[in-house]
Amino acid sequence: MLVRVFANLRQICGGVGVEVNPEGQRVIDVLDKMVEMFPDLKDEIFTAEKQLLPFVHVFINGRNIIHLDGLETTVKETDQFALFPPVAGG
Repeated sequence: MLVRVFANLRQICGGVGVEVNPEGQRVIDVLDKMVEMFPDLKDEIFTAEKQLLPFVHVFINGRNIIHLDGLETTVKETDQFALFPPVAGG
């Protein structure tokens, strides 16, 4: 599955897209595999309780997972998966 990453996550992951082969079919499985591949990612996206940090967003086919089943949302290899860190600007 190709995961598109944005902002500072591109530096951590080495580019705009990361090929991930999760061991399950949920968003959390994809993110767990990404953290396994890029350990620095953990503190950028997860709380100590392994929830998404505030303002970290995951979109599946353009829909925010908070409007789906959250981290338990099922994903397919063909889905568009995007991971956005908190961003500030002004």
